[in-house]
Amino acid sequence: MSRASLEKKPAEVASMFDGIAARYDLTNDLISMGQDRRWRRLTVEAVAAMPGERVLDLAAGTGTSSEPFAADGAFVVPSDFSIGMLQVGKRRRPDLPFVAGDATRLPFADESFDAVTISFGLRNVVDTSAALKEMRRVVRPGGRIVICEFSTPTWAPFRKVYQEYLMRALPVVANAVTRDKGSYDYLAESIRGWHDQVDLAKLMLEAGWEHAAYRNVSGGIVALHRAVRAA
Repeated sequence: MSRASLEKKPAEVASMFDGIAARYDLTNDLISMGQDRRWRRLTVEAVAAMPGERVLDLAAGTGTSSEPFAADGAFVVPSDFSIGMLQVGKRRRPDLPFVAGDATRLPFADESFDAVTISFGLRNVVDTSAALKEMRRVVRPGGRIVICEFSTPTWAPFRKVYQEYLMRALPVVANAVTRDKGSYDYLAESIRGWHDQVDLAKLMLEAGWEHAAYRNVSGGIVALHRAVRAA
């Protein structure tokens, strides 16, 4: 797998996720020390989907992030470009309409969703701006976007410690759980090289979204970005 600082190759990234699909959710729980559950809950609250609304959940993986929307009565479509992830999810939740899709070329009609959300997946897309524009295309006027993604810790001393843990400890722990060598080295690099909170908000505005704002979670380890499409 090429380093995250180099050009992303979608087929290679998808293949990487195929290889770690079976233990992906368990690994995330371990390396985040359970914080991923809180991050996903806050994402659901930020989307604030009403019963009957249509929600597109991108980078849904095995559907863990989609389940709360379905439980709240929304019609949620989990979508991911990793077939391996979708297969694991479909076996576990056959009632959810999993759809294979590339975030830069979404297989959905214009204005077909009330909301779109993506958790911990935007940084793995080959073209961030193209993905943000595609997400805007498939959301109705007045609809919203919520992005949950790793970001930049706001306190400098903690930021340094965090980055050291991220680059050294995270791959070691993850590789032990997944029995996969290399995938989490790439994922750690992709986190470290990702946009900070302000830069991502600017990209959202440039893609045509309005009223972009963000909320730091866990000291800025994660940021929730929200914006709307003009009515």
